[in-house]
Amino acid sequence: MFKFLKGVVGGSGAGLKDLPYNIGDPYPSAWGSWNHFRGTSKDDGSPVSIFALSGNNAQDGHLAAGRNGVKRLRTVRHPNILSFLHSTEVETNDGSTSKVTIYIVTEPVMPLSDKIKELGLKATQRDEYFALGLHQITKAVSFLNNDCKLVHGNVCLASVVVTPTLDWKLHAFDVLSEFDGSNESASGPMLPFEWLVGTQYKPMEMVKSDWVAVRKSPPWAIDSWGLGCLIYELFSGSKLGKTEELRNTVGIPKSLLPDYQRLLSSMPSRRLNTSKLLENGEYFQNKLVDTIHFMDILNLKDSVEKDTFFRKLPNVAEQLPREIVLKKILPLLASSLEFGSAVAPALTALLKMGSWLSAEDFKVKVLPTIVKLFASNDRAIRVSLLQHVDQFGESMSGQIVDEQVYPHVATGFADTSAFLRELTLKSMLVLAPKLSQRTLSGSLLKYLSKLQVDEEPAIRTNTTILLGNIATYLNEGTRKRVLINAFTVRALRDTFPPARGAGIVALCATSTTYDDTEIATRILPNIVVLTIDHDSEVRAKAFQAVEQFLQILKQNYEKTNAGETGATGGASAIPETAGLIGWAMSSLTLKGKPLDQASLASSSSAPSLASAVSNATTTATEAPSVKASHHTRSNSDFTDQPAPPSPTSTDGWGDIENDINEGNESDKDGWDLDPIDEPKPAPALSNIQAAQKRPVSSRPPATSSRPKVNTAKATAKLEDDDLWGSLAAPPPATTSRPLNLKKAVQSDDEDPWAAIAAPPPTTRAKPLSSGRGRGAKPAAPKLGAQRINRTSSGM
Repeated sequence: MFKFLKGVVGGSGAGLKDLPYNIGDPYPSAWGSWNHFRGTSKDDGSPVSIFALSGNNAQDGHLAAGRNGVKRLRTVRHPNILSFLHSTEVETNDGSTSKVTIYIVTEPVMPLSDKIKELGLKATQRDEYFALGLHQITKAVSFLNNDCKLVHGNVCLASVVVTPTLDWKLHAFDVLSEFDGSNESASGPMLPFEWLVGTQYKPMEMVKSDWVAVRKSPPWAIDSWGLGCLIYELFSGSKLGKTEELRNTVGIPKSLLPDYQRLLSSMPSRRLNTSKLLENGEYFQNKLVDTIHFMDILNLKDSVEKDTFFRKLPNVAEQLPREIVLKKILPLLASSLEFGSAVAPALTALLKMGSWLSAEDFKVKVLPTIVKLFASNDRAIRVSLLQHVDQFGESMSGQIVDEQVYPHVATGFADTSAFLRELTLKSMLVLAPKLSQRTLSGSLLKYLSKLQVDEEPAIRTNTTILLGNIATYLNEGTRKRVLINAFTVRALRDTFPPARGAGIVALCATSTTYDDTEIATRILPNIVVLTIDHDSEVRAKAFQAVEQFLQILKQNYEKTNAGETGATGGASAIPETAGLIGWAMSSLTLKGKPLDQASLASSSSAPSLASAVSNATTTATEAPSVKASHHTRSNSDFTDQPAPPSPTSTDGWGDIENDINEGNESDKDGWDLDPIDEPKPAPALSNIQAAQKRPVSSRPPATSSRPKVNTAKATAKLEDDDLWGSLAAPPPATTSRPLNLKKAVQSDDEDPWAAIAAPPPTTRAKPLSSGRGRGAKPAAPKLGAQRINRTSSGM
């Protein structure tokens, strides 16, 4: 038969060439005279099942029954009845004989007997799966008998097939017919094709052809008997050979035995209605049946029931047959998440089950659903995705991340919830390596620039850590323009000690990207200042960093003297770091009030940010003196040492966030143009800040070269040369350096204080010899003579 079908597909058939399906290999068993083949669609290659039945002429009884089965299968629809797709009838001539073949195309299925052997389930798992399958077939039979008033006529193991999701489906409708019990005058067979049914599957009234008794019986009498035969074949592990074998109940579960005996009652009127069998709670209520039943009616459940169910599902899934979980429960779970009927905890269960799949199956069965979930507006879903991004991030391709995932994730950078901003930030550790350079430089760095001045200290700190971790994915030009400015101008001057420590760690981790000039002129001067930091951990890190960078310079110097040619970086001078830099906030031990993380997630899901913000709050409220000192340092100590010349741009972060903006003022930090919200200054600095806001004379853009101060030509009078003027606040008590060590006359380009100094006092006398711009006309000499004369006469 298989060779014949192969020939037909090859083109020898008259009408099969129009069948839009390809016929594949056959299954070893099928119901009745049918042959069951694997198949695929010619359009998209999707799998199907193809059933074929052949006869010698068009009047063959098997063909008539087959046509009845096609008609019934086409018109009867139920979730537990085989889905019909297509059918055709082909007549072929082979010499003097002709053959007629009926083809039925259905959803892809395989015989139940073959699937049971393939699964190889044992003990409790086998019984739970059988309970699930019997529940599905019983619903199908009950639908036919009670709702449609139809009689299947041959319910048995061979009439059941299994889908790829392990659902049981009823088919073999060749014998199916209407129940005409109300027609008392009828005397012929109620089932015209009952001769197709084996004697061992027939109840006694059918064996005797007592159709009067059949018509007086309930509609379910015949199929209840068949359902009992199915139960016997399932638990005995063999096909029914003769009716007497049904009395052997050794393998029947005790909870099912009473119903099994009622299904096989010798009196048709006393046989158990198939719908009543579904009410057997003791047998059908197990973990597998309850789980799948809950998911089938998920839309009818309220949010509390859903939340409770999905939180328990990961643990329940571990106790169920692995094959059933992956082929049945996992697709249901993915579908419920994709169409919005599941809640956020379902994502945890989905990823738990997905971890049991191979990498290829995960990309096919789970990843498409996850990618679609990134577009969800449900905050709980977004939080759950970001919390578990490390479990699926590696499976996503760069194109998917860049085009479908990142645009939705990036909205979290500006979210009003600090918790969501931090989760979005941490997710970049997984997603950033898959982003294109255009997205990294044009979008991500802009968001990170804003997060480095975030109101939450934990976010500022971890932003610095993230920059250090993704530095290797930036191109060389971006690294030159961004890293030093981000770590020195922003991180090292942060008022939060862990943020300063993170800046030092990030500089050390990226030390191989800097040349000797950058290390000597831009990095070391900023780190050395932190060796006198108020925080002991910051000081310790600063000393370590100074030693590390000095070692780099020393080794490069020795190479240069030895005539070696090599890279100017310090790759050989630094021990390689073990993996990525850890999130800085995970090691804080300060105590304080945790930030209120209200409705986004459970309290157990966000320990990192809560602890980080707790420490930030403590630093701001319990130690104001430390905070003020850091503010003073950022306004004086660092300004006292202007940035030395560098081959790189000094406004790297500003270029990224605000496009390239030439001619920025020298007091900008080079990270962006938005002012950083500083803490309220100490009273001693209020007059200085007021003086900073007063208009000053225009000057050319300040250069980055270090001014040369000549103290030998300092003037002798403090009040005449004081750059702060009469409005300046008194100097701090701890300041021992006099302000009169400046040159008497300096240009704005040479004066490092020019950017913040107050204008000179307006009461200062000006020489009368200075002109007013009307030429070089000298003053009239008679004015001086008259004043001398008056003075002489007075004497």
